[in-house]
Amino acid sequence: MTAPVAALVVDRLSVTLGGRAVLDGLSLSAAPGRLTAVLGPNGAGKTTLIRCCTGLLSPDAGAVTVLGRPAGSAEVAARVGLMPQSTGAWSGIRAVELLEHLAGLYARPHDVDALVRRCGIDAFARTPYRRLSGGQQQAVNLAGALIGRPELVFLDEPTAGMDPHARRATWSLLDELRAAGVAIVLTTHAMDEAQALADHVYIVDAGRVSVSGTVSALTSGDQSLEDVFLAHTHGATR
Repeated sequence: MTAPVAALVVDRLSVTLGGRAVLDGLSLSAAPGRLTAVLGPNGAGKTTLIRCCTGLLSPDAGAVTVLGRPAGSAEVAARVGLMPQSTGAWSGIRAVELLEHLAGLYARPHDVDALVRRCGIDAFARTPYRRLSGGQQQAVNLAGALIGRPELVFLDEPTAGMDPHARRATWSLLDELRAAGVAIVLTTHAMDEAQALADHVYIVDAGRVSVSGTVSALTSGDQSLEDVFLAHTHGATR
């Protein structure tokens, strides 16, 4: 059986910001219908990696291929979704108005009302974004990343601030996306989340991949994913 063509290929990516090497020859890939988790301590380069993959930042060296095209290419922009850690620019707009605006940017968007229901936004759909709780903002951000029916979606700590019910509902939604063939690249500090969801894990430290593999391969023996993470990364006090 032929392996699926990678939706994302990051090849020896290097980025220096403020005189510090944020990414240092980092390589990884993500496949369609798979959830790829990128784990690392604060400052490891995860958000910078996503910015490079979505064309928001140009690397100093290396290359990123997204759906067969260079990162940031206009040809694939509508096929990629992004859920950043924060979207302060949304502050004054109501949640449903934001999604309706985003839907207008795509030729074949999801039905806004259906997505509002699926993401559990119904109760606060008419509330200004700035008045939403952190978990509610995350739900709106996730819906915004999915509105255009992406083939590849980047989720930067998607369940941060969510209560346990919303978190598990999001996990279920991610399972549905994966089953539909969407390539998902997810960053998280929640080891249980990565262990429950990920098909493949990359643990990043100081801008490099420290170790990678399936959850079962990384946690062989009695180790948890958190044990593996701690063994292959350094704290901020290094």
